[in-house]
Amino acid sequence: MFRVVRRAGLQLQQQRASLYTLPKLPYAYDALEPVISKEIMELHHMKHHQTYVTNLNKLLEGADNDDLPASIAKQAGVKFNGGGHINHSVFWTNLAPPKKGGGQVPTSGPLVDRIKDTFGDVKAFQEKFNAQTAAIQGSGWGWLAYSPQTRALSIVTTPNQDPVASLGLIPLLGVDVWEHAYYLQYKNVRPDYLKAIWGVVNWDNVEERFSDAESKP
Repeated sequence: MFRVVRRAGLQLQQQRASLYTLPKLPYAYDALEPVISKEIMELHHMKHHQTYVTNLNKLLEGADNDDLPASIAKQAGVKFNGGGHINHSVFWTNLAPPKKGGGQVPTSGPLVDRIKDTFGDVKAFQEKFNAQTAAIQGSGWGWLAYSPQTRALSIVTTPNQDPVASLGLIPLLGVDVWEHAYYLQYKNVRPDYLKAIWGVVNWDNVEERFSDAESKP
């Protein structure tokens, strides 16, 4: 049961084997304004992400003693809540305040070179990412992902809280398009939210994730 969460390759905070905790944000709740409001950040982090953590811990409690039918019955819940924890833990670090580098697109380096080789240039990548992510029906996530098999970049989307690791990929950049991530500020205009969020993308973090992925055999 625990492998569902661990396979994502993230160092998620745990107090013991069966207890996950809400990670602290690396910035204040109002630090991403005006792109993402303080109200959204507080609700998103303290309410929504916390709920995934709480529900995941409830499902994993006593899981080692479950028989096969009980384990199977929990799989969907573990995937949903564990995925929510994994995805949001990536998302928070993928963002940074403008005063601390958020939105500053690197002009050179291995990641930019790979983006240019794959998509043409950074602007073309952003436009394609926005188009694919805006087209998600219902709730889900847009990802810039890395394939350890082909060592290639790709833009993919996942429904609900499915982690990109379920596709055999490594997450480099994830954008949450559940309505709780933007509706209080952008209403039903998802494309406006997607255009704006590039102003707080933490490219240093995306580059670090790419470097880590590339370094693995």
